[in-house]
Amino acid sequence: MQKVFVAADNIVSPLGNTTLQNYEQVLLGNSGISLHDNAAYAAAPFYAAMLAPGQLASYTGSNNLNDYTKFERLLIASVSAALPQTDIPLQSNRTGLIVSTTKGNIELLEQGEAAGSAAPVAHMQLGYSARRVAAFFGITNEPVVVSSACISGLVAILTAKRLISAGVYDHVIVTGADVLTRFVLSGFQSFQAVSAAPCRPFDAARNGVTLGEGAATVILTTSEALSKDFVLGTGAVSNDANHISGPSRTGEELAAAMKLALEGSGISPEKLGFVSAHGTATLYNDEMEAKALHHAGLANIPVNSLKGYYGHTLGAAGLIEAIVSMKALKEGVILPTKNYETSGVSMPVKISNAIASTQARHFLKTVSGFGGCNAAMVFSLIS
Repeated sequence: MQKVFVAADNIVSPLGNTTLQNYEQVLLGNSGISLHDNAAYAAAPFYAAMLAPGQLASYTGSNNLNDYTKFERLLIASVSAALPQTDIPLQSNRTGLIVSTTKGNIELLEQGEAAGSAAPVAHMQLGYSARRVAAFFGITNEPVVVSSACISGLVAILTAKRLISAGVYDHVIVTGADVLTRFVLSGFQSFQAVSAAPCRPFDAARNGVTLGEGAATVILTTSEALSKDFVLGTGAVSNDANHISGPSRTGEELAAAMKLALEGSGISPEKLGFVSAHGTATLYNDEMEAKALHHAGLANIPVNSLKGYYGHTLGAAGLIEAIVSMKALKEGVILPTKNYETSGVSMPVKISNAIASTQARHFLKTVSGFGGCNAAMVFSLIS
């Protein structure tokens, strides 16, 4: 089977302008989460990880992006920062673009309501934004949109790998973003799923998510000469068909995706340096993940969640967390789970709560989302 390599990456988040800046901030234990008091988002103060005003200007330089939405500017900024790291031909019919998001331009709905006029429906369709981004970079192929709840970012990487392995493309730019809006915040608040303090993944005191916004990009290629130290292993997707918003009661379905990813990659559990979990800090998600780790034979493997640094960035989460985890593994580091102190799940798992070292060359990334969807994928250092 055709090997697929990581050629470039970038993260746009409250923690920095590049992957390196983001990784360094996480390594220092710094979080992008802070308290916000803004009536445009909510009637009461809330914790979230939000970009600083004007932050995107430093990414996009002299490009005039006034006609693009914040969501589209996030995508453009991240791709723009990743492209100089490699030399793939953008205008080639062998180069594809995949965009990952859950809500896209939903902010237009709010803006239209505020202005007393409805925003064009076409502009809120995800394909519209994807085509605008493709046109900005002169990418000639029709872009693919992946919008599968909170597993979107990782599924976008998996989709790109499968397209390359099938011979459709030689290179694929995978980019994902979501913007924190009143619509998104109120939606999670309606579930009573938003924490009143910065989130605490897997902790006994956890009581909900903290939301975030950001973007990330990975550029994948068949060329090992263009690679950036990592090759993609096998990925898998499952659905537990339990509830529109509640995860599986047993964790068996996520475990099935984990086991398929490991077996397809030829990796035994003990060869993993760590598992980068979804770890949203809701009562039910973390409990389900703990059970899944046991079913997959991963109870003794270090596990971390990066939500305490970034919040839940929805369609960008799988991308951001995979990129930070690649950087960590390359440096031989197991990152801690910020705000974790005492286990709050019924099945014991090895939650990382302090920086540790590893000599391993593989990690497993997992994600779960509304509708019962799950995904898992192996990432490996090139031998």
